[in-house]
Amino acid sequence: REDLWVREGKILNPEKLFFDEKGSADIQLDCKDSIIAPGFIDVQINGGFGVDFSLATDDFKSGIDLVSQKILSHGVTSFCPTLVTSPPSVYHQILPQISIRNGGAHGAGILGAHLEGPFISKEKKGAHPEHCLRTFEAGAFQDLLATYGSLDGVRIVTLAPEMKRSSEVIRELTKRGICVSLGHSVANLSQAEEAVQHGATFITHLFNAMLPFHHRDPGIVGLLTSDKIPAGRRVFYGMISDGIHTNPAALRIAHRAHPKGLVLVTDAIAGLGLAPGRHTLGQQVVEIDGLNTYIAGTKTLSGSVATMDTCVRHFQEATGCSVETALEAASLHPAQLLGIEHKKGTLNYDSDADFLMLNDGLYVQATYIAGKEVWRQDALGM
Repeated sequence: REDLWVREGKILNPEKLFFDEKGSADIQLDCKDSIIAPGFIDVQINGGFGVDFSLATDDFKSGIDLVSQKILSHGVTSFCPTLVTSPPSVYHQILPQISIRNGGAHGAGILGAHLEGPFISKEKKGAHPEHCLRTFEAGAFQDLLATYGSLDGVRIVTLAPEMKRSSEVIRELTKRGICVSLGHSVANLSQAEEAVQHGATFITHLFNAMLPFHHRDPGIVGLLTSDKIPAGRRVFYGMISDGIHTNPAALRIAHRAHPKGLVLVTDAIAGLGLAPGRHTLGQQVVEIDGLNTYIAGTKTLSGSVATMDTCVRHFQEATGCSVETALEAASLHPAQLLGIEHKKGTLNYDSDADFLMLNDGLYVQATYIAGKEVWRQDALGM
């Protein structure tokens, strides 16, 4: 039950204020017994509210603006717009239109793009269109550059580590400060461990689109308890905690095995926030039926329509973890994954004042970015 001090968009150490400046607060807010928590960071979101980040449209910028505005009510203060496997022409059109920017009243901040594919496994393509998948040829990294057109503004790349020449690609991406994630893959554990030794730090939606856990070769899942992770390095893993993509028992197994690596992601698609029916995910048509989203005419799951605050609540309920643990999985851990934990994901002094007020049921009451209120529930008459 302490005060949180904010000035010029940062969280302030009040001791310095009292003793050095002998100052006091200009404005005081009664938070009415709310929980104050760091803003949520979604590192895998494909779109929402009718907007698909993998569709090159003339008004792409207004689409990304709409999503960044709407997710404020879910407690998301920054995110990585995610593109699923697409033809090179689509990357060339869309990536120059995704610029890293701070959040504010206009919407959540953009931390850079997450490119999921096309360098992934045919067997585990999930909702990715097979005709657009690619392998690494000689000059693998140049091939990747030619496919994407540019890596400016790219934050995460998901690839399948069992692909020939993936090691050099992982090394090159890591060297450029881009986070490499393993996913949509049939890799065995030693291939996954090798990828981590070359710099990979993330697993894309654990358990989904990878070989199931097998006791003799646990595959990518085995990274959670591997003893071959380089000293001082942590492997993070994304989980879609929507009650559909992973059984609560699987969520509990992962969390108990490696609690410090769990990162909640929504993997939300254009249909997030819309009525059931047909929507798109990149090159594919998907159908929403309740909370299930399938490639039209199949039972292949294709992203989710869950909001980040729903995922946090479901995770807490399924694992029985503490409120703090549930909130950290959506804030601190994604910030650590991206190496921005000195600025985001905590309420430490000098970090960005991106925070939420939540009630005891973990429903978002208000969202603040850089110390300014950008969304409040009662203001919308809800």
